[in-house]
Amino acid sequence: MCNATHSSYNLISTFFFVTLLFDNRFEHPAGSYKKIFETCEELAEPLPATVTGRIPSFLKGSLLRLGPGLFEVGDEPFYHLFDGQALMHKFDFKNGQVTYYRKFVRTDAYVRAITEKRVVITEFGTFAYPDPCKNIFSRFFSYFKGVEVTDNCLVNVYPIGEDFYAVTETNYITKVNTDTLETLKKVDMCNFVNINGITAHPHIEQDGTVYNIGNCMGKGATLAYNIVRIPPTQKDKSDPIEKSKVVVQFPSAERFKPSYVHSFGMSVNYFVFVETPVKINLLKFLSAWSIRGSNYMDCFESNESQGTIFHVARKDPGEYIDLKFKGAPIGMFHHINTYEDQGFIVVDLCSWKGFEFVYNYLWLANLRANWEEVKKAAMMAPQPEVRRYVIPLDVHKEEQGKNLVSLPYTTATAVMHADGMIWLEPEVLFSGPRQAFEFPQINYHRYGGKNYTYAYGLGLNHFIPDRICKLNVRTKETWVWQEPESYPSEPLFVQTPDGIDEDDGVLLTIVAAPGSQRPAYMLILNAKDLSEIARAEVECSIPVTFHGMYKQ
Repeated sequence: MCNATHSSYNLISTFFFVTLLFDNRFEHPAGSYKKIFETCEELAEPLPATVTGRIPSFLKGSLLRLGPGLFEVGDEPFYHLFDGQALMHKFDFKNGQVTYYRKFVRTDAYVRAITEKRVVITEFGTFAYPDPCKNIFSRFFSYFKGVEVTDNCLVNVYPIGEDFYAVTETNYITKVNTDTLETLKKVDMCNFVNINGITAHPHIEQDGTVYNIGNCMGKGATLAYNIVRIPPTQKDKSDPIEKSKVVVQFPSAERFKPSYVHSFGMSVNYFVFVETPVKINLLKFLSAWSIRGSNYMDCFESNESQGTIFHVARKDPGEYIDLKFKGAPIGMFHHINTYEDQGFIVVDLCSWKGFEFVYNYLWLANLRANWEEVKKAAMMAPQPEVRRYVIPLDVHKEEQGKNLVSLPYTTATAVMHADGMIWLEPEVLFSGPRQAFEFPQINYHRYGGKNYTYAYGLGLNHFIPDRICKLNVRTKETWVWQEPESYPSEPLFVQTPDGIDEDDGVLLTIVAAPGSQRPAYMLILNAKDLSEIARAEVECSIPVTFHGMYKQ
């Protein structure tokens, strides 16, 4: 039986729930989670799934997911969670039945690795050594000319116009056929806009307009961050990417050390960029990497004195708002939602307290360790929290030292200092020791950029994904789905076609259950209370996946 637990907002049940959800409700001494970090083979044809329960009739599309599927090449292992080669997964829904299919994305990184039986292109935490068959002079020049930027698109998939792209965080995106999972074309975004890399977390408007962010070379030979707009499907059927434009630019706190950026916030009228103290040392990236041989992880460092800077820009027309908003240092990868209310911008996000880079704890050796070692390592990592920050838009007439936030439903504050800087203190919406609410999702179609109530997330137990969570951001009520030795993925929300309430819909998640007869399944949960509606089990293992989408 599954455990779907709900906490009402009173002392007894809240204490009971927090004990269940956060104080290691499930331990994993058997270590079956190690299986989600193992190589698997792609499939020659779709597999029929065994369905338990009833698939909702409105599910007639495909659940698409991306993640690593190849964790070593020949005798050479990949070392970091974000190094494995991109594997695309697809669950198809048709007439109440479900099939499962998967295929490796034929990136340059993958094709060359398979051809040469070694790591050829440096990944996030794995350095590609020069071909040992080359002579010493060839190897020297391989080091000198630097390392190719990876196109290993293992993070997400999203639509641009009528096409779909598998993506990572470099300048390369890969066009894919979501019906056959065939790889179609590699696209270099540097050919269209001024960016060095672009995130895997765009915002997409109802008409298909795509907004994204990436660091770039700004004015005065200093680093900056550009918001890029890609228009929707063109009437003349031309490629929307060719009409990409920079909307607005955010300055960088350090000239040659841009912050790592994984996502950004967007409301109806504003962009919010959170500049964390986790930095990319550009000089180290360009010099030490080229000559000495390093990976991406070697080029990160933390600015312990910077804190966290909150940048705001108007969306249309694109205009940077030159006000200084700052808070205590956090690591941050995923925004939950950003909206405007009564002259304020409310920013909800998944944070990690402090200035240390959380990716330091996502080496595969750490994640594949025995359970007690996994817990021991996580105890040294930053503490996760879901936080709400509130940014005041009209600060010109306010007095110094006064809380500028007047919204009645939040304890978040914003206080102006003598130098004009506005210090932000958050309201904590969700917190538990070493228990993270991550990979957040909302009813994005109806509530993205708007005042909302519910967020859904993947619960990480000392970095091991072992639960699905729902959070009421107004009352802090919480629900959880969990089963023993089961490891779900990011839950994707699909609205019931005639649904009225915000949470009228279902959640789709892929669950690895290594000890079961059928070691993986696609799970459908009622978004209201996380009760199980149906599952579609397959007779093959499925490794960890990061992000994806439901395609109608």
